[in-house]
Amino acid sequence: MKYISTRGDKTERSFCEILLEGLAPDGGLYLPTHYPQIDDATLTRWRGLAYADLAFEILSLYIDDIPADDLRAIARRTYTAEVFGTPEITPLKPLEAGLALQALSNGPTLAFKDMAMQLLGQLFEYELARRGETLNILGATSGDTGSAAEYAMRGKAGVNVFMLSPAGRMSPFQQAQMFSLQDANIHNIAVEGVFDDCQDIVKAVSNDLDFKRKYKIGTVNSINWARLLAQVVYYFAGYFQATQRNDEQVSFTVPSGNFGNVCAGHVARMMGLPIANLVVATNENDVLNEFFRSGVYRVRGSAETHETSSPSMDISKASNFERFVFDLLGRDGAQVKSLFGEVLSTQGRFALNGDQYAEIQNYGFVSGASSHADRLNTIRKAYNDFGVIIDTHTADGLKVAMEHRLPGVTMLVLETALPAKFAATIVEAIGVQPPRPAGLDDIEALPKRVVTLPVDVAAVKAFVESHV
Repeated sequence: MKYISTRGDKTERSFCEILLEGLAPDGGLYLPTHYPQIDDATLTRWRGLAYADLAFEILSLYIDDIPADDLRAIARRTYTAEVFGTPEITPLKPLEAGLALQALSNGPTLAFKDMAMQLLGQLFEYELARRGETLNILGATSGDTGSAAEYAMRGKAGVNVFMLSPAGRMSPFQQAQMFSLQDANIHNIAVEGVFDDCQDIVKAVSNDLDFKRKYKIGTVNSINWARLLAQVVYYFAGYFQATQRNDEQVSFTVPSGNFGNVCAGHVARMMGLPIANLVVATNENDVLNEFFRSGVYRVRGSAETHETSSPSMDISKASNFERFVFDLLGRDGAQVKSLFGEVLSTQGRFALNGDQYAEIQNYGFVSGASSHADRLNTIRKAYNDFGVIIDTHTADGLKVAMEHRLPGVTMLVLETALPAKFAATIVEAIGVQPPRPAGLDDIEALPKRVVTLPVDVAAVKAFVESHV
C-alpha cells in the first residue's frame, strides 16, 4: 500500500515514511491510493477475533513495510485488558433496544484518543529504533489529544513531545492531566488563543520544510494517517458486537470537532463495512453541521469560536475534513488544493455546487448540533432513564443520535470521554459528582510544568530549538 497527498502531489510513499512525516510536503494530508475492499467472507472471519488481532488484520491491509510478526506483536502489546480495562477493549453499553454507547474511554487518560495514541507510541518507538533516529512531536490539543499523546509517549526512547493547547480553555481535569507530567521528554505550551490558533501553528511549522527536516518534526494529531487508521478498528469492533449477521447495518453517531474520529468511520464505510449513516454531532461550533446541511464550509476566526462545556469540540477549522472532500470530489487534488489553500485563505469559505452537494448522500453523512442546554438535558435523561452518567461530548452525540435513528438499524454513539473530566457540568445537570478512577482524586493539586507563549509561530519554533 502506498500513500498520496490530498493536494495533488502524486509521489507515492510507504506507511513508515508518512508515519514520521505527518503533513505531506505540499501541505496536504496523506491518504492511501485506494481503500482495500472487504467481502462477506472477510467479515465472517474477523467477527470472532480478539480486538488486538482484529487490529492486526485491518492494519496489515495498509501497512506492508513492517513485517507481519512485528506488526501483530505491536497490536497485541497495545490492546490489552491491563491498559484498557476490559478484554473487549471497546465494549458496548446498551441504553435501550437499538441504541447503545460504544465505550472508547477506558484507556490511561479516560478519552477515546487513547485508542489510537497508544498504538502510535508503539509504532513510533519501533520505527525510530529500526532507523536509529529521533523524533520531535509537535501537536495541538483542544483537550484530550494532548494528554493521550503525552501518556503514550512519556519515557519513549528517541521521542520528545511539544504539545500546544489553548490557555485556560480546557477543563481543570484536562489541564492537570497534561501539565502535571514531569517527564523530561514532555513539554507543554499554553498558547494565548483558541485551539485553531494552536493547530495553525502546528501546520505552519510542518509546512516549513527546512525547519521540519532539521529538527525532525512529526505529528500526533489526527492529520497523521496512522492515528486515523487505528481508529478504523473500533468501527469494525462495534459493528461485530451490535450485529449477528453480515447483512445487518449499523449507524454511528460521532461527536466531532476536527473530523478525525468520524473520518475513520468514513474509511471503514469505504472499505465495505455495512454502515447506514455516519452522524456528525457538533456543539455550538457548528462548522461541520452547517456544511452537511448546506454544502457551505465556512471557517470561523478566534472571536467567533465559542467556549463551551464540551471544550474538545471547540474547533472551527476541521483539519481532517480535507480527506473527505478529496474523496467527495473524485480525488481531484488540484481542486482540493485550491479550496483549502487559496479559496479558504482569501474568502474564509467555499461552497459545493448542486451536483457535489447531492453526492454527499452516497457517503452516508448526516449531522446535527447541540447546545449547553441540550447537553444538560441529555446528561439528565441518560442518568434518569438509563442509569448512566455520560460526559458532555458524548451528550452532544446522544442528543443528535436521537434525531437520526432509522427503523431496524442499531445506533451506536461513540463515547468520547469519561464524565470525571468534566465534573462541573455533570454536577450542574444531575447534582452528582461523577466517579473518578482510583489514583486521580487530587490530580488538580499536583505541581504543574507548562510554559505560556503568544500566538506566534516564531516563538514556538524558538522554544522547540532550545529544548531538543
